[in-house]
Amino acid sequence: MPAILYIPLILVGGMLVGVLASFSGLGGGIIMVPALIFAGFTAQKAAGTSLFAILIICFSAIFAHGRYGNIDWRTGLLLGAGGIIGAQLGAYLLQHLSSDLFRKVFALLLIGFAVYLFFKK
Repeated sequence: MPAILYIPLILVGGMLVGVLASFSGLGGGIIMVPALIFAGFTAQKAAGTSLFAILIICFSAIFAHGRYGNIDWRTGLLLGAGGIIGAQLGAYLLQHLSSDLFRKVFALLLIGFAVYLFFKK
């Protein structure tokens, strides 16, 4: 449990992640997981905590984007159905990685996404 002094910082961080997640559709884990690891969480605890927070943020984002007609419900349901299986596999695989290896793989993924987005036309 975080110290009482960290609660406002965590709330502001969550608000920032909510804005970025809703704005970009990235889910917030790209920001939240490294921040939690920096705060001393293990890779496994950071990923799980981030996913729980993202679940809450996603409900709000779905409501907001639904009001503006920005959701293809069928595609979203199909992606979600596949994601259920992938989420189980990902959680299983994460239990078999060290935090150090996870940080390196995660960093490479972030760099790869950044390079792709930077050069995409």
